[in-house]
Amino acid sequence: MAIKPHEADTFLKEVDEELRKEQLNRFVSRYGWWIFAAIVLVLGAIGGAIWWQGRQKEAAAGQGQALLDTLDSIQAGNRSAASAKIGELAASDIEGYRVAALFARASTQADAGQGAAAVATLRAIAEDDRLAEPYRQAALIRQTALEFDRLQPQAVIQRLGPLARPGQPWFGSAGELIGMAHLKMRRPDLAGAMFQRVGRDETVPASIRTRAIQMAGSLGYDAMSPQETGAAQAQSGPDAAATREKAE
Repeated sequence: MAIKPHEADTFLKEVDEELRKEQLNRFVSRYGWWIFAAIVLVLGAIGGAIWWQGRQKEAAAGQGQALLDTLDSIQAGNRSAASAKIGELAASDIEGYRVAALFARASTQADAGQGAAAVATLRAIAEDDRLAEPYRQAALIRQTALEFDRLQPQAVIQRLGPLARPGQPWFGSAGELIGMAHLKMRRPDLAGAMFQRVGRDETVPASIRTRAIQMAGSLGYDAMSPQETGAAQAQSGPDAAATREKAE
């Protein structure tokens, strides 16, 4: 008896399904445990990551509180308690807390009259390539401020020159120290111009701008007016008034 076309198609589909089932059963019997183990490993990795993130948040919160306690101890003048907490935070694997602890250590050393130790701590921060650049620059400026009286003015200018430019995060602090270095070199013209630039920069902290404006004014430079350009900017120094009188 002949098989009709639609019956042949149905028969082939049934055979194909049986083959697929048999292949699946063989695959599961051979690799089932490996699949199960892989699923367990994936779930374990996800769970471990969640647990680790939780521990990291707990550790960060604990170190944040330790930093606050350290600052309270410093303000209270309890150097022994502050030193112990600083030592713990200085070993932190969180960069921000570690750097804050090192700066606190330098501050307590300077307050205790241990200038050389404070400079060494700040130099270590400034020379640590693993730290973010703003931290290193801040340490270099603080180090230079502590060493200022013992450094040659030109050394201050060379060290902080790259930081004393508009747009740099520590322009105000670096520019102020360079201005003082120019005064030590008996170059009030260069000092006044630097204080003028700092005083006119609205991104500089208000306290530094106020001092810069006062210093610039005492040297004959107007740091309150808007930035001048071209020839007018060249006439902004202490000889500007005499030059204008001659022109009139």
